[in-house]
Parts: sequence; structure tokens; C-alpha cells
Amino acid sequence: MMPAMEQNLRIPGPTPIPDDVRRAQSGPMIDHRGTEFAALQEEIAGGLATLIGTSGEILLLTGSGSGAMEAAVVNTLSPGDRVLAVIIGGFGDRFADIAEAFGASVHRMEVEWGEAADPAAVSERLASGEPYRAVLLTHNETSTGVANPLRELVAAVHDAPGDPLTLVDGISGLGAMPFEMDAWGVDLVVSASQKAWMASPGIAIAAVGERARAAEAQARMPRFYWNFAEARKWASKGQTPWTPAVAVLYGLQVGVRRLVEEGRERTWARHEAIAAGSQAGLEGLGLRLVARPEHRSATVTAAWLPEGLDWGPFNADMRRRGLVVAGGQGKWVGRIMRFGHMGMVEIPEMVDAVRVMGETLADHGFQPDVTAAVAATQSAYDASRAAAAR
Repeated sequence: MMPAMEQNLRIPGPTPIPDDVRRAQSGPMIDHRGTEFAALQEEIAGGLATLIGTSGEILLLTGSGSGAMEAAVVNTLSPGDRVLAVIIGGFGDRFADIAEAFGASVHRMEVEWGEAADPAAVSERLASGEPYRAVLLTHNETSTGVANPLRELVAAVHDAPGDPLTLVDGISGLGAMPFEMDAWGVDLVVSASQKAWMASPGIAIAAVGERARAAEAQARMPRFYWNFAEARKWASKGQTPWTPAVAVLYGLQVGVRRLVEEGRERTWARHEAIAAGSQAGLEGLGLRLVARPEHRSATVTAAWLPEGLDWGPFNADMRRRGLVVAGGQGKWVGRIMRFGHMGMVEIPEMVDAVRVMGETLADHGFQPDVTAAVAATQSAYDASRAAAAR
């Protein structure tokens, strides 16, 4: 098996870790009840707030992104609460499943996979019956490579009867795509360290707005480990209620610093250009992309597998060449591939990935124009960067 350092890791997460993050994560342990840890946590939370666009609180929890989704649900809702889950893929389903597991009355608004949610349709659904307590939304659907028009969706929710809470899965979008928590009126958004933040898995992130925090007083779903009130109490002392993943926080500190120094708009433009190049390259290989151009994600691109291509052997051959991409999930297993481009990502990795994918397709009986696809990757990237600079 090829060593991980030689792989071109193009999955939607965990993402490649920069060398300075890797070095930071190998640092010595410190007292997680001491002043050094307090300064670490404070810097990370402040940087994340800046990057997310909020003056509200940032809670750092040891766990996965799915844990953060559970935390969002159990700290704001009670059993029996009417909840609308706007589902555009597998992770929207997961958000709904979590709410159902804790007793919410979940009403699913199923959007065809590969499509984004329509704000007008969401408005109509919200106005058609009793008010909802909350709406579960996805910023960027990792399973399909579709980005939702989140600002418009949040506005539609707040215009609805009862002004439901907006609980947002931002796991694969935050830090890489435009997001303005306060300006858009997002009540709560969650993320995780191993995505655009460029650290290892292990830290769940919750940005909690005023309305979501107020909802905690009425929320009656059971919670212990994921209790925001407990996390908040200990955060005020510069600590966490439970033993934190200290090494991951070392890396997250460096990843957040890198993004703060780059600047949000430049980070967003870089990801948009990388996505444009990646999408042009995959299309240049003859692949059909899942998402429509106006709804394509800047962090993960999904493409349909060509008719007659067996994913298992094709994937194994790419991996032998050092290219690691993700397959489909749920009902799309064996039907699509997913190509990640978030965090520490630049165009040379994308150019190489398109080249390797094209050469592997040729070995499996297809006839892509690899040279043209590589040129298209670079050209689309250059055009996007030029447009952003104007």
C-alpha cells in the first residue's frame, strides 16, 4: 500500500493536513485545566467566529460532525416538537434521523438527490400547516456535491409562521464557502475540524446564536455529554467539561490561523477557482457532473460513473496510482464518485488528479482526451482567479 504522504487525497474529508498543522498536532500534552489551554481555546473560538461571521458563541466539543448535529438537535428541541427537515441528500437524511431518534415530530421535505432546495417551495411548505419549531437545513450536501442557496432558505424560514429556528449542517461548507451567520439570521450551525479547517478529526464545532441559546431553556430532549450549558459553563473558565482532544486542537489552532491570515474572501475565491478547474477537468474527461452549474459545491464535486464502469476495480486502480477519491453513498453507491477539494488545496493537485483519473479511465476501456482535460482544468481555474481579481 502506498504511504499516505504520497497520496493525492481527494475525498470530502478528512482533508489533507498541512505540514505546520501536522507538526502542531505532535506537540506535548498540556494541562487542559490550565491557562495555556484556555488561551488555545480562546484563540480558536475567536478565529472561528470571525470566519463564520458571528458575534455569538463558539463551542468546541470533542467528537465528530455527526455529534455536533446531535448536539444542535438536543439542545434546542423537545420530544414532540414539529420539525421540518429539508433533505437534499444523505446527510440531510442523517440530520432528520437524529431528530427523530430523540422524539421530534419530523416532517421530511424530500428534494431529488442532485438538486438544491427551492426557497419558494420551502416557504409554501412552511405555510401549509401548523407552525414548526425548527427547520433543519444543509449548507453543502457532501453526498451529492450540491450547495444549497442557504441565505434565501434561511430568509424563507424566518418569514414563516412562528419564525422557526434554523439549524444548519455546515460541516463540509464552513471555512471554504461564503457564510454570514449573523447577517443571514442562522440560529445555529455546526462544523467539524477535519474539513476546510485542515485539522484531524476529533473536534465538533457549534456556533450558537441568541435564539438558539434562548431555546435551550425550553428544550427537553435528554442530553449529557452534548449539553451546551455545561460546555458554556466550562468555556467561561477556559476549559471543557470533558477531556478534550488536545492534539487536534493544536492543529485546529494552526488551521484557523491560516484561514484568518488568508482572509475569508480570498479563501472563498480560491475554493471557487479550484472547484471550477476540477469540474472543467472532470467534464473534459467525458464525465457528467451531478449538480447543475448554479448549485455546484465549491468543496466537493460529484460525477456520474460512465455506463459500464465498475467502481470497485476502477477505484482500486486509481488508488494504486496514488489518487484517492470517494465513491457514492446510500442509494448512489456504485453510481457516482465524489471528488473533494477543500482546505489545503491548490490547482497542481487537481491537475494531477484529473490526469491520473483520465489515464485510469483509458485502462478501463474508455477514451478520454487526457491532455485536453488537464488543459481545461488549468484554464478554468485561471479564468476564475482572473475574474475574482477584477
